[in-house]
Amino acid sequence: MKNVITVGAALMLTTTAAHAVGLDRSNQNIGLIFEEGTYGELSFGSVTPSISGNDNAALGFGSTDSGNVGGDFTTFGLGFKTDLNDQISVGVIFDQPYGVDLEYPSATDGGSPLLGGTFAELNSATVTAIARYKIDGNWSVHGGIRAETLDGSVGLAGGAYGGLNGYTVDFDGETSVGYSAGVAYERPDIALRIALTYHSEIEHDLSTTESGPLGIIDSTTKVTTPEAINLDFQTGIAADTLLFGSIRYADYSTVTLSPDQFAGLTGGGSLTNIDEGVSYNIGVGRRFSDKFSGLVSIGFETEGDDDLVSPLAPTNGSISYGIGGEYKITDQIAISGGVRYIQVGDASAALTLPATGVETPVTNFENNDVIGVGIKIGYTF
Repeated sequence: MKNVITVGAALMLTTTAAHAVGLDRSNQNIGLIFEEGTYGELSFGSVTPSISGNDNAALGFGSTDSGNVGGDFTTFGLGFKTDLNDQISVGVIFDQPYGVDLEYPSATDGGSPLLGGTFAELNSATVTAIARYKIDGNWSVHGGIRAETLDGSVGLAGGAYGGLNGYTVDFDGETSVGYSAGVAYERPDIALRIALTYHSEIEHDLSTTESGPLGIIDSTTKVTTPEAINLDFQTGIAADTLLFGSIRYADYSTVTLSPDQFAGLTGGGSLTNIDEGVSYNIGVGRRFSDKFSGLVSIGFETEGDDDLVSPLAPTNGSISYGIGGEYKITDQIAISGGVRYIQVGDASAALTLPATGVETPVTNFENNDVIGVGIKIGYTF
């Protein structure tokens, strides 16, 4: 069943960016460490969001279309593992765990007069050095060190921001270290594997430049990327047929972004406002021949406590559908890929308006979707 197992991993790795909790893009997958022998892989993903809404007419600007605020983006992943002996395996994984690409078209371009010109960009990159130790024929433990780099920028614009209209902030790149640790149970005779992995939070001190009502201010901003727990499983359910899935929990409720000037002007406010979240994915893979395998899957992301969200993350939950396949070019080289369609949950981008001091829906987002495609090339040495 190895072909089917590989296809399941490929689809989840290469299209995860289109279906994820909070700011997640890669889901911090460490499945590579379970590959047999010496193995390397290269993966690419491309995501096209269609996220638009209408301004709250009650605020006096009419029901203006926001335009598409979600920017297209790509992801890249790279990994290598090898066995030191019958019990110990080591590997290195590069991924891009978090990201944001969002911009509201300006009012002069037909966008929202309330939020037009607002933008957010977040870039990340992580290198994980990971090892696995087989305790016996069934149980193993795994873990490693993660070096994570973040940078980004945010701009607030539009009538809804009042005195903060025109505020911008840039965060320079900075690298900090965290860790991952987990345990796995396997039964190779039925292709069963259950792996539980914990990823620690990582604290960053980002050099910050703000431009706003108080002028240009340089400072340092503390931000913590969230701790997360991944549960991945697979099992054979019939000849050449595999059931697989995953559950991911990420605690984004602790993630705040409060640069000095912004915090002073808002009474300690944060540019981020993201709930903790859980995503689920389940699918079935089947090997049709020695060369070709395929799969289908469905995913679900839980909604927040209410429909009020930050204008910098204007979605609330989702349901997704994926299809993928793998073709073995040779005994050593396999190419796999997939497509995922995501129906994004409705949400209302809300702000605490300066005139009232009350959190108020500004732009309502409904009936939006995202398409993600991905490809992975794997090589067994």
